[in-house]
Amino acid sequence: MSAEPQLDPMAIDRLVHEPARMAILSVLDGVADADFVFLQRVLGVTKGNLSAHLSKLEAAGLVTATKSFVRDVPRTTLAITADGREARVRHWAQLERMRDLGRPPA
Repeated sequence: MSAEPQLDPMAIDRLVHEPARMAILSVLDGVADADFVFLQRVLGVTKGNLSAHLSKLEAAGLVTATKSFVRDVPRTTLAITADGREARVRHWAQLERMRDLGRPPA
């Protein structure tokens, strides 16, 4: 039986590590979906900032955006993908490995 391969403790996913993007993934992981305005209010970011971060996450396949109209008002609904959930979990595990670098081995 082979041991689990050692992961580089410094190899973090910089796309996910950016605080606003990690916050977006965290919020979306806790809900079925969320609209743009809700995310903007929860995160306290500007429209342009949120839009830029969402574009990067969507391009990477970590979130999906659905555009629609509600009474002639545009609405963007966002959801985390399975890959987004996995990236978030992987990122937290990597941060824990980094934290444990300063602890003596068990």
